[in-house]
Amino acid sequence: MSVETTTSTSETTPVRTAHHRRYLMCMPSHFTVTYSINPWMEPSRPTDTANAVAQWQKLHDLYLELGHEVELIEPLADYPDMVYTANGGFVIDGRAYVPKFRFVERQGEAPAFADWFREAGYDTVIPEEVNEGEGDFLLVGDVILAGTGFRSTGDSHREVGEVFGREVVSLNLVDPRFYHLDTAIAVLDPVQGAENGGPERANIAYLPGAFDDASRAILEERFPEAILVSDEDGSVFGLNSASDGYNVVISPRAVGFEKQLRERGYNPIMVDLSELLLGGGGIKCCTLELRSSSRRSGTGE
Repeated sequence: MSVETTTSTSETTPVRTAHHRRYLMCMPSHFTVTYSINPWMEPSRPTDTANAVAQWQKLHDLYLELGHEVELIEPLADYPDMVYTANGGFVIDGRAYVPKFRFVERQGEAPAFADWFREAGYDTVIPEEVNEGEGDFLLVGDVILAGTGFRSTGDSHREVGEVFGREVVSLNLVDPRFYHLDTAIAVLDPVQGAENGGPERANIAYLPGAFDDASRAILEERFPEAILVSDEDGSVFGLNSASDGYNVVISPRAVGFEKQLRERGYNPIMVDLSELLLGGGGIKCCTLELRSSSRRSGTGE
């Protein structure tokens, strides 16, 4: 379902269409940084839970203003990283593949996400392999891009392909700052195909330096029109963004990426999640896409 269509300002600027999305989010009521499982987390640095909630609320409200649906999962007091719901699963066609977190500090989140999916009517799959949900799995058209190197293991790439019956393209992350795939790649077009109201080929933006040579070669071949983002913009989590096909919600500090998006006909919208970046997460980390219908809602894309 498309909700808004842009108009082209020149012969070379593509027309972009905003599509209705459904997201799962979790209020950071218990957000703090008391341990370190990625390079961004420094327990000695003070955090402000109230500020984290206020920043998160702006993102939540923006999604509603854009016409999207937002579901909520109850935050658990002992799991401050639960706000990063993108790690809570990977959902396609009403089937939810649940995470199996690498670090013990987050492992208690998995049962809560599994329960939420079951109660919402999703076909819920419990994994055997270590994976961190949509943090490392991104759907681009009919293909799943799968990240490894820091969190999800290579065996999970085989497993996710079997669960969803789709081609999986493995990409190796090499820079510890970008420990999940969704920190180094942004999916710009969540809907592919003119028959669906999307572009003929879904496109991405990515940070070349986050990947090894073989993975960069794969990305160059598969996405020749991709936006290549600078390290300056990547290092402020500019790629950890959410797009409906027209509106792209990004960090306000990713000024170069903002310009690149406008040149391609997208509408970048800036939301500051600087407090949540202290935990190593940004806009996409806080946003799990619920693709297709659940039996409860009966709504599609």
